[in-house]
Amino acid sequence: MAEPVIHSGTEVAGAPEHAEASAFGINPSGWVALAMLAVFLLIIVKKVPAAIGRALDSKIASIRGQLAEAEALRKEAEALKAEYEAKASSADAEAAAMLERAQVEAGEIVAKARTDAEALVERRTRMAEEKIAAEERSAIDQLRATAAEAARKAAGQLIAERMDPAADKALVDQAIGGIR
Repeated sequence: MAEPVIHSGTEVAGAPEHAEASAFGINPSGWVALAMLAVFLLIIVKKVPAAIGRALDSKIASIRGQLAEAEALRKEAEALKAEYEAKASSADAEAAAMLERAQVEAGEIVAKARTDAEALVERRTRMAEEKIAAEERSAIDQLRATAAEAARKAAGQLIAERMDPAADKALVDQAIGGIR
């Protein structure tokens, strides 16, 4: 038994074969090839490849410009980074110097306060000693004055008790005689 032939398409089994259409002796595949050849010739005549080349060249130039700009921006960013790093290290050094100056000044202030306090204590001690010495002198002077007053009163009382009018007269005569 012969197997039936299965065709896909619009062919009917057992139908006679059709002749393909042709114009001027060229079949459809040839016409497509001729159309493609005409399109290629038209593209070459109209200088489309040169236009495409110019478009690609301008795109390349644009990309190169963007790359150059990106490189310039990168260099500028690196310069800014270096500048800020230098400023940061300078600020760190300045902060360290400021801290050191502050510590030195604090030490000087503490030393000055210590010497001022010592001078104040010494001055207050000296003033207290002078005040004590003045009070002692005053007490001694007052004691002397009191002793002198007591001695004067005692001497007056002794003189009054021991001196009578005859002794007075003899003492006056002796004083007058010492003048001559």
